Amino acid sequence: ENHTFSQLIYFLVVESSAARYTPDWTSLDSRPLPAWYDEAKVGIFIHWGVFSVPGFGSEWFWWHWKGQEPPDPSCVKFMSENYPPGFSYPEFAPQFHAEFFDPEEWADLFKASGAKYVVLTAKHHEGFTNWGSPNSWNWNSVDTGPHRDLVGDLGDAVRNRSLHYGLYNSLFEWFNPLYLTDKKNGFKTQEFVMQKLLPELYNMVVRYRPELIWSDGDWEAPDTYWHSPEFLAWLYNDSPIKDVIVTNDRWGSGCSCKHGGYYNCEDKYTPGQLPDHKWEKCTSVDTRSWGYRRNMKLSELMDLPTIVKDLVATVALGGNYLLNVGPTPDGMIPALFEERLRGLGAWLQVNGEAIYASKPWRIQLENSTIPVWYTSKGSSVYATLTANPPKPSLQLLEPKTSASTKVTLLGFPVPLPWTPLQPGVGLTILLPNLPFTAAQAWTLRLDGVQ
Repeated sequence: ENHTFSQLIYFLVVESSAARYTPDWTSLDSRPLPAWYDEAKVGIFIHWGVFSVPGFGSEWFWWHWKGQEPPDPSCVKFMSENYPPGFSYPEFAPQFHAEFFDPEEWADLFKASGAKYVVLTAKHHEGFTNWGSPNSWNWNSVDTGPHRDLVGDLGDAVRNRSLHYGLYNSLFEWFNPLYLTDKKNGFKTQEFVMQKLLPELYNMVVRYRPELIWSDGDWEAPDTYWHSPEFLAWLYNDSPIKDVIVTNDRWGSGCSCKHGGYYNCEDKYTPGQLPDHKWEKCTSVDTRSWGYRRNMKLSELMDLPTIVKDLVATVALGGNYLLNVGPTPDGMIPALFEERLRGLGAWLQVNGEAIYASKPWRIQLENSTIPVWYTSKGSSVYATLTANPPKPSLQLLEPKTSASTKVTLLGFPVPLPWTPLQPGVGLTILLPNLPFTAAQAWTLRLDGVQ
């Protein structure tokens, strides 16, 4: 008996150590994505930092003003007309007060939006951390500006509402002297990575235990410079979040759409057909910027029907939808953004069963009269109409019907009458007067179809 017991112990120990991920893409890419992510479908992205203070152009303001050659004339003009000569970007930090920031209110809004996860910029390309990073002396939200741990405060509020919490982290920093030295050396030296990036990432993970790391700012250097494979192996094998952590694909030049966890590919990525790898579309309510713009106009924002249409198409193609808002430097989410998020939540309240934990169906889109996007869950198939049908009857060509087929409109109490188009294939559905929805989208649930 003892003999077999010791064999079992030996087997468990050896097997578990054999099942460790090694710091190479073949091994890392083989890790299954934790299930919570695909089930969640909808996330809120938040771009907030010192860039929110000028609130001009976009969150790339510092680079457009002081980094690129030649500088962006609109940024130069904005500074010379509104700030004293010699004013430097770090002088914006003390004006990042966050005096109205109420993480409970933010978390209530995100919950009401129907999102299941929230991703905050812990550090954008400017290098300013929204937490008291010991590796970012005096260039963080605890030492200056808000004098607050923004990452920690929002994380607590978000998790109290059973939402998953993720952190965005830029690998590179535009003007960090250590990074610029490494860059000048053709990335043969790794001072920035060893002294700043990796210790900071390690600290961030251990301190806040995010369930998602949204990496960015990777494209200037290869993964070997960033030591991404080594970091991910630690994350997946030994970190305190190894079983729940989800990551994206921005871990070095050439990684995007190829390596990592799920794929972002590029910003606002929209695939033409069903990808064979889990992916996420990130997009922003303000079509011109991810960060807050003081001079944004209504016409530059996505309206609610556009957002819902985008979400439905993304989920039908197997993606997650990460919708961005840029808060003000005083910690408010602009009322127009709030209105969009609450409108999205109102639509998901009725139609969410076609979205959350759904899987793509064998056909994703049918376009006979109006666009109809399909999703499926268990034995139900969902058909979401992203436009008002011109006639009171709707033809669906794809579903295979039977005598037991039942059609319901989500949010409508009684089943809808239907007739087959051809024996066993397709159906004509008699629609009621569709209830008004600001989202201009409606979902039919089809049971007993193939």
